[in-house]
Amino acid sequence: MGDLRLRLEFNSRIDKQRSRVTLHGPDGREFRIHPETGGKPAQLVGQAHLTLAGTWTLRWQVLAIDGHVSRGDLVFVATNSR
Repeated sequence: MGDLRLRLEFNSRIDKQRSRVTLHGPDGREFRIHPETGGKPAQLVGQAHLTLAGTWTLRWQVLAIDGHVSRGDLVFVATNSR
């Protein structure tokens, strides 16, 4: 399939060490994405390799510096572009 580079931006600084990002594939498997260190204090940046066409879910959870936890899902479809 191909590589996926992701960047999630938030409206306040986050604790990157306590934040979590996972990918859920069309076959039900879960893959943990380890956010890159450094960068902007309100961004999570990472990479994954998509192996299957179909519907994927990117699930994220972040801890803001003020202690507020936010979470959400982003659903997208990966296709074979051959």
